[in-house]
Amino acid sequence: MATLYLDRKDSELNLEGGALVIRNPEGRKTVPLALVQRVVIAAKTYLDTNLLGRLAEAGVAVMLLDPRHGTRRAQLLGNGHNDASVRLAQYRACADAAYCLDFAKSLVAAKLRRQCRWLTETTGRRRDIRSVLEDAADKLQALAGNIRQAQSLDQLLGMEGSGGRIYFQAYARLFPASLSFQGRRRRPPPDPVNAVLSLSYALLHTRAVQMAWAAGLDPLLGFYHQPYWGRESLACDLVEPWRPCLDEWAYQWFRQRWLQAGHFSRAGSGCRLGKSGRQRFFSAFEQQVKPLQRALRRQATTLVKELKTCKPSI
Repeated sequence: MATLYLDRKDSELNLEGGALVIRNPEGRKTVPLALVQRVVIAAKTYLDTNLLGRLAEAGVAVMLLDPRHGTRRAQLLGNGHNDASVRLAQYRACADAAYCLDFAKSLVAAKLRRQCRWLTETTGRRRDIRSVLEDAADKLQALAGNIRQAQSLDQLLGMEGSGGRIYFQAYARLFPASLSFQGRRRRPPPDPVNAVLSLSYALLHTRAVQMAWAAGLDPLLGFYHQPYWGRESLACDLVEPWRPCLDEWAYQWFRQRWLQAGHFSRAGSGCRLGKSGRQRFFSAFEQQVKPLQRALRRQATTLVKELKTCKPSI
């Protein structure tokens, strides 16, 4: 169990010996601390500062999740890397416009190609909209081929934005009308598909923050996503190429009816997973996220090596 999810109201978390003990109205459960890499809290939970200190010493990250909007409220990380030279190299690279642009091009190109590849693979299962998917894939492929021509981050952002519109117009056609998904929207997500996408992106983002921190990098200081108040821009960079994987998982979960409209509830203009839906989502997410966690770790460690030689690559 790499991730411990707490989504039962009025749960209590304690440490007894070498095990985390969860108590809630449904009963008592124990999990060896050695098996836990992060704790995600998505409901009212009682714990004390001594436990938080022990989790930090063990390198276990703690994430507070807002279940209404699928967003992160706060995150506690363990002790960071002690090599200050890594951050100094990162700061120098972030001040180099050419470095940032080259780094960003590799991210956007990888994301566009992954979107294109997945849409192309999906045409065999969805012959009813095959022409829509093929047309979008062709446009994304052409756009990816032009990425190297971008002369600035602003121009690159425009190209990525064009790709996003093309991609999500086709992506929306994959889902039945009963799910009311018409494209990517958030804060709050208005439908079940957007609710799943927002929550998936938030959870992977926390993994990227944790991997960057452990590698000695500053999660706030990105190269493509420029520094912005309150945002871990480097984590956004690391996650960017992998977003299409999360999109594919969401489609498969709905296609296989692992998640259904009945697993969601509405509050005002927003949509969120209910209790049984969260159980299913967290279970499916953890089963599939491990390869992406390894990829994020490799990205972070590779970036550290390349920053010291000023050769941006990812």
